[in-house]
Amino acid sequence: MSFERRNTRQLTVGSVPVGGGAPISVQSMTTTKTDDVDGTLAQIYALAGAGADIVRVTCNTVEAAQGIAEMMPRSPVPIVADIHFQYRLALAAIEAGVSALRLNPGNIRKEEHIKAVARAAADAGIPIRIGVNAGSLDKDLLEKFGGPVPEALVASAMTEVAYFDDVGFHDVKISVKHSNVALMVESYRLLADTTDYPLHLGVTEAGPPPGGLIKSVAGIATLLSEGIGDTIRFSLTADPVEEAKAGRSLLEYLGLRERTGLDLIACPSCGRADVDVIKVASEVNDRLTEMKLPIQVAVMGCVVNGPGEAREADLGLAAGKGKGHLFIKGEVVRVVPESEMVDALIEEAMLIAEQGTEARLAAKDVTAADLAQETRIELLTSQGDANDAERRRAAVADVARSGSD
Repeated sequence: MSFERRNTRQLTVGSVPVGGGAPISVQSMTTTKTDDVDGTLAQIYALAGAGADIVRVTCNTVEAAQGIAEMMPRSPVPIVADIHFQYRLALAAIEAGVSALRLNPGNIRKEEHIKAVARAAADAGIPIRIGVNAGSLDKDLLEKFGGPVPEALVASAMTEVAYFDDVGFHDVKISVKHSNVALMVESYRLLADTTDYPLHLGVTEAGPPPGGLIKSVAGIATLLSEGIGDTIRFSLTADPVEEAKAGRSLLEYLGLRERTGLDLIACPSCGRADVDVIKVASEVNDRLTEMKLPIQVAVMGCVVNGPGEAREADLGLAAGKGKGHLFIKGEVVRVVPESEMVDALIEEAMLIAEQGTEARLAAKDVTAADLAQETRIELLTSQGDANDAERRRAAVADVARSGSD
């Protein structure tokens, strides 16, 4: 399944295309002092390793702009300079060779300053993000609209666009961030109906996990599912590496980016489980996440229904009667003692990554399916069918056949 995406213009941030059907990119922002070149670069490398395609750094001093100049040739990803209040620092960042700018129209308000930056960006061939934030809207807009409502955020963005239009600058992307999820969603919907510039999605000041994660996913995923959004950022009160991981994971779970790491699915467990599913799933998650294998793995607590329910997984484990049943695409390929099942799962995951699922299916233990069926029958006999499937099927058939024409 894929979402039909909104048609937008395309620009490039360094080597990363944004909009126009390009893959949705993940952004984050460093928390270091930008004039600490080595410390900032270390964080940029960590963010790139966690899935960030673009990284933003603050440019609030001359020394920060000088730091950008020094780190640009060494950065693994494009760098965006974040500018507030002082338009000359935007000009300095451009001189430093930055890949893009972010301007906040709420605190750089003079028309001549905005146009000066746009002209310099045009000469340098770099884009600008108009970064509207509900917490720093122009006072005139707040008075006109009665608060930081969607109409006010969009009006702020489009006023800035008009200034850029006046000087022939159109290499623009826009964000209208709000800390209220519902208002953030409505702001972006209104903006998407107003312009075809690419949009940068985010819930501003989302806070620490887990609340910040939930708010960010609620807002960003809602819009992505509607085809709105070209690049995203989770704004968490946490290590920014967590932002990059979350953003990348969200896009992979939505099928908007190719999987690069583990996708673990697991049953919630129940009284039928013979093992601590939560503990097993946690161990599997920790070990496979470190290995960065791009596969989907299922951990199921029941051999009766587990392989069938998780038949789409590349690899799965179902536990029961002191044994672990390893299955690939729903087909049991190995049965091992419970004490060895996690190690066996990790080994099989590595083999799948190296050889592929078809090769591992071809190498299955031919006795595994029979052993799994024996265990399944034993459990059904001793525990019964929790789904009461046979009785329910019979009852449904009786109703269907006994009715009059």
